[in-house]
Amino acid sequence: MTHAHPHHHASPGHQDTTGGQADLLDLDAEILADHTASLTAWLPLENAPRRIVDLGCGTGAGTFALLDRFPDAHVTAVDSSSEHIRRLRTKACARGVEQRVRTVQADLDAVGWPALGSPDLVWASASMHHMSRPDRVLRGVHDLLVPGGLFAVVELSGFPRFLPPGAPEDRPGLEERLHAVTDRMQAAHLPHRGADWAPLLADAGFTVEDHRTLTVSVEGSRDTAVGRYALGGLQRMRGAVAGTLAREDLAALDRLLDTDSPHSVLHRDDLTLRTQRTIWAARRT
Repeated sequence: MTHAHPHHHASPGHQDTTGGQADLLDLDAEILADHTASLTAWLPLENAPRRIVDLGCGTGAGTFALLDRFPDAHVTAVDSSSEHIRRLRTKACARGVEQRVRTVQADLDAVGWPALGSPDLVWASASMHHMSRPDRVLRGVHDLLVPGGLFAVVELSGFPRFLPPGAPEDRPGLEERLHAVTDRMQAAHLPHRGADWAPLLADAGFTVEDHRTLTVSVEGSRDTAVGRYALGGLQRMRGAVAGTLAREDLAALDRLLDTDSPHSVLHRDDLTLRTQRTIWAARRT
């Protein structure tokens, strides 16, 4: 669910619901499709789910992975962003699965949820840390699920890294300093980012059956979308840190973002998308 804030794994700076955010979500889905599929394949399910809710669906990365994994299932995709919902519907039609997808625009931090049915599986990827009251949302998911149903919570270690440690040559370590600034900025309004969700799930009445952490590494030489993802993500980060980052670092960042420059990230052959995903599988008993 992106609630009042958009889906999160592509949200480095201040959250918004612009097309730029949706573009990053689309790139994230494209580049990490195999990794998302591996997470859906890992789920400790007793039976193939028929009714699935995707909370914080973004532009559909999880929704379509779940539809592919479970060909008899229908997915209710929930997000607060009208742009995300619009893109997801467009993709569903292009894939010929629009009859298997219901979209709901909603803020799940609000008191009183829309009718989401009684799902066998609830999926929340990189969205729970956006909740201002995750304890209340977790209890709501617990009550929503059928007895024996599964709740899959997927979270990221943070926005992906792309540059090697010694880059750029004129300001080595720039990316780590940039992340340090944005991490400090986000700590106040995203206190649950990077949390261990197991105790929170247990407090909400779930039985946590398993969890795993997946290390993700995709070389730009194998996927040209990595460069576009790096450019879009760093552009958004620049907007957030412009008044905080050291002047020399800001100048080096601008050189990386200048698409007409030979120093642009689009022209580097040493980019690698690096991140981690952790998934918790919790059952309503």
